[in-house]
Amino acid sequence: MADKDWQASGKALVPARAVFCLIGLVLPFGAARGAPDDFAPQSYIGSAAPEVVWELAIGSIVVCAFLAAVALWILSALRRAQRLQLRRNAFVSSALNNLSQGVVMTDSQNRIVFCNDRYLEIYGLSRSDIVKGMTGRELTALRRSRGLLDVSAEEFYANVHTPEGVVTGLPGGRSVLVRYFVLPNGGSVGTHEDCSEQRKLSRQLAKTKQFLESVLDNVPVCVSVTSIDDGRYIFANRVFERFSGLSRDEIVGKRADEIFPPATAASIAEEDRAALNSREGQSHGEFVVEHDQQKRILAFNRVVARDQNNRPEFLITLLDDVTERQSLSRELENAKKFLELVVDNIPVSLIVQRVSDGQYLLANRSAEAILNRRREDATGLTAADIFNSREAKLIVARDEAAIKKRGLLTEEHPISTREGLRLFLTRRMTVLDESGEPQYLIKTHEDVTDRRQTESRMAHMAYHDGLTDLPNRAAFLQALAQMIEACAGSDEEFAVLCVDLDGLKEINDVFGHAVGDKLLIEVARRIQASARGGVVARLSGDEFGLIIDGKQPAAGWALAEQLAEAMSNEFVIDGKSVRTGLTTGISIFPHNGSDAAALLANASAALFRAKAKSRGSIGVYEPEMDQQIRDRRVLHQDLSLAIKNGELSLYYQPQAVARHTVAESEVIGFEALARWLHPVRGFVPPSDFIPLAEESGLIVEMGEWILRQACREAASWPAPLQVAVNLSPAQFMHGDVVGLVHAILLETGLAPGRLELEITEGVLIEDFDRGLALLRRLKALGVRVSMDDFGSGYSSLSYLQAFPFDKIKIDRAFVMNLGRNPQSASIVRAVIGLGHGLGMSIVAEGVETLEQLGFLADEGCDAVQGYFIGKPAPIGQYMALVGPGLVGSVRKTG
Repeated sequence: MADKDWQASGKALVPARAVFCLIGLVLPFGAARGAPDDFAPQSYIGSAAPEVVWELAIGSIVVCAFLAAVALWILSALRRAQRLQLRRNAFVSSALNNLSQGVVMTDSQNRIVFCNDRYLEIYGLSRSDIVKGMTGRELTALRRSRGLLDVSAEEFYANVHTPEGVVTGLPGGRSVLVRYFVLPNGGSVGTHEDCSEQRKLSRQLAKTKQFLESVLDNVPVCVSVTSIDDGRYIFANRVFERFSGLSRDEIVGKRADEIFPPATAASIAEEDRAALNSREGQSHGEFVVEHDQQKRILAFNRVVARDQNNRPEFLITLLDDVTERQSLSRELENAKKFLELVVDNIPVSLIVQRVSDGQYLLANRSAEAILNRRREDATGLTAADIFNSREAKLIVARDEAAIKKRGLLTEEHPISTREGLRLFLTRRMTVLDESGEPQYLIKTHEDVTDRRQTESRMAHMAYHDGLTDLPNRAAFLQALAQMIEACAGSDEEFAVLCVDLDGLKEINDVFGHAVGDKLLIEVARRIQASARGGVVARLSGDEFGLIIDGKQPAAGWALAEQLAEAMSNEFVIDGKSVRTGLTTGISIFPHNGSDAAALLANASAALFRAKAKSRGSIGVYEPEMDQQIRDRRVLHQDLSLAIKNGELSLYYQPQAVARHTVAESEVIGFEALARWLHPVRGFVPPSDFIPLAEESGLIVEMGEWILRQACREAASWPAPLQVAVNLSPAQFMHGDVVGLVHAILLETGLAPGRLELEITEGVLIEDFDRGLALLRRLKALGVRVSMDDFGSGYSSLSYLQAFPFDKIKIDRAFVMNLGRNPQSASIVRAVIGLGHGLGMSIVAEGVETLEQLGFLADEGCDAVQGYFIGKPAPIGQYMALVGPGLVGSVRKTG
């Protein structure tokens, strides 16, 4: 403050001093003019008047004083200005040195006039490095020499004058932003800002932005952000680009009505308003838009984003095209309904239960019979909740066994139902989870009570005679083999009796087959009563077999006599008295044979001799009876020549649609049957030469001739009727039967669909897999395959399951007893139902009465064959059925 006061007083004295100087200059002149004229100075200088000299001296003094005063004033003013400038410079220097940026100033000659402390700090320089007169380029060169500039000087100066400046790198990863500004006086100012943190943050921000954009771009739904103020898009991800068909740059800045069709834009605007007006600030749902000229269903989620003042700022929208998903959902729902419909209509009970707790999760309608309740009521229950303790314990144990096995477990066991105790075929399959642990147990229960009863009856029929219910020939041979095995190696003996009923043919002719059948039933009862627990079987129509142990031949002879005595009393059948007798042949083990076939054959030989001797007699086998064997050998030789000499011919028996009368039964085909006209013996019965051909192997050659001849003759029929040919198991075991059939079809020109091949289960017994493969190959040729003599073997059902036969032929043993034996009717009815259930047609063989034909027609049998429809005869006799022009065309072929 004193300095400022001093400056003020100095400024006030300057005018005063000037005034005094002027007064001092003027006063001497005034005094001189006021002096008397006679005044004169004491001396003179030169020739000048003294007063002049005096005035000049005083004036000089005055002038000098004035000039001195002016000089003092100027000097004082300069000092004040210099002090003021120093203070200003100190202020500016202090301010610049405290800036966060480095500052360098140069004059018009590019000499450095200022450099603040921050600049030195940034580059690690000291004041001594900045010498007087140093130029800006020299300073730049100094920085580059010290590694403080990572670009060349030319590149540096080329970019430093741009508005953006230039960023240079420093050791340690730091960065400096340099800008130069040119001053009006030609000088320049350069700013140097350490932007390391700023660039680091910028990079982090860019990386974060890129990451977020990448995340949003890879979100599998449309993501967009619109401004609430004007509704313009400020962001859209790649999925939104694909949906709109525009790039992100084309989307940002536009409204929905500038991108989408009017209807779509209106829907979007409506949903946007709904989200803005909602209390939660968000909304979700679905709406329909038009996209690529298609109606698409979009699921949306909209969220309102607010600023720090909780005011709506952005609207974030997620759109997902769920058209295909909903279509798939509908398809899945339809598939679910379809599967539920299928599961509910599966003809077996289906139950699914959870392994962890045993609770039932799923059951179809058929399972309600087992669960004894509605399936909805069974869900969530366990076996212990449904069944009684004994059954539940058994079911749980079997469930645990299936789970432990981790595979299919099949078994049969009884289950209590509302209809009583029923037999079920249960299959259990364990379903594993992803880790391989049991998760679910699927169970199917099939009620096989009726089937097993039918199979039991059919198995019984397979080994029992349908009329008398006695064991048949197959069962008798089995029992005989077991007896031989039991007595082998010991001194035990037993006798085999072949008993023939005398006069049965005459009884049938006189009284009818019905009476003859009832007679056979009564004879069987008397034989069983006489045998007293021994084995009794019906071997053929009028032939019975027995096995009796004890001392032989006395025991066998005694039994034969008892049988004869039992038959001596007349039979009263339907009010008619009928008499008959027995002729018996006996063979003894081990003297007359060591195997079942030999013993039975020798007993038959003894019977043959006894019948030849006298009806009602008893014959015991003797070695001389081997002559019959020799006769069979002769017959075998004759048969082999018969094939070569053309002695065989074909007879045809018609097959017709099953109707109530013969007139209504339309013929649909014929079965080809071989006949042998021996030059000496005359007609040899098929029952004699067919078994002989099969035993000797001639059946292969004979079968080929029969097949070729039948196809050739059938191809010549004008009417395209079916022709059925029997194939022997031997034909399947020897040679290429498929190739043979194919070659014959090509050779004869017969359409494959007209040929029907009849096989017996013997084709499949020897080698099931091979036989099955051959049958499939035959069917692939287009021919039809039928199962002949169905029901005569115990494996027929399993074969039907293994191969889709076109036709089933019911064995004549069942048909002939229709109307007389209720069991036969039940079996025939069951076979018809079974065949139709498997999609196979049914043919009944041995139809001989109108009553049998009517029964089969009523039961829905497809076709019939038998003497009642037509006897086997040369095809010429059926000319009216196969077409005209065949007389003389059918001939025997060798």
